Amino acid sequence: MNVTTYSVTGMTCGHCVSSVAEEIVKIAGVKDVAIDLVKGGQSQVKVTSAGAVPLAEVRAAVDEAGYELASASA
Repeated sequence: MNVTTYSVTGMTCGHCVSSVAEEIVKIAGVKDVAIDLVKGGQSQVKVTSAGAVPLAEVRAAVDEAGYELASASA
């Protein structure tokens, strides 16, 4: 399993968390999404996947949910 943590800005509530998680889990290979919400700051989004997930796909999913991907770390 591969676990990568992303920082996402703009999330403020549980609905935000649900929206981001719903989009990311659609990416092929993603097994789980766990989010530590930081209202008004950079929330931490931990993605567990079978293999490496292309950053562009995660960025597109976060964008689709209406938020901004700030950074990623393995």
